[in-house]
Formats: sequence, structure tokens, C-alpha cells
Amino acid sequence: MAMIYLDPVVVGDVIAEFRKSKGLSQEVVSGFADIGRTHLSAIERGERKPTLETLFRISRAIRVPMADIVREIEKRIQD
Repeated sequence: MAMIYLDPVVVGDVIAEFRKSKGLSQEVVSGFADIGRTHLSAIERGERKPTLETLFRISRAIRVPMADIVREIEKRIQD
């Protein structure tokens, strides 16, 4: 069985797409999530991987269950 790696670009793309689908700016989401806007931007660009805590905060800020975000990430890395 081939090893599947968690691609930070996929993670960032999924987070950005959910955020944009809610019509929220990075500034608003980072404020609600209590993380820096530059940190959120780096996550969305795939330059940084969010911790579980950060992913949870982002999911709460965009009002999307964290499980939905993880499910979409898993779907994309398995395709």
C-alpha cells in the first residue's frame, strides 16, 4: 500500500474554499479564530499546516463542522 501524505496545499485550498463560500474575509475569520491574519494566509497558501486546535478554531469561525473540512481534505488526497 502506497503511503499517502497530507498535502498542506490541499488543506489550505479546502479551508480557503469553505471560507470564501461563506463570504468571509481572512481578516474576519482570523479575528473570530483568534489567530493572526498572516498565519491564516500562510495556511491557505499551503505554507503552514494548522494544528488540530487551529483547525478547530477556523472551523468554528467559518461555522463549518471540522469533520466536514477533514472529510473534504481526505476526499481530495485520495482522488
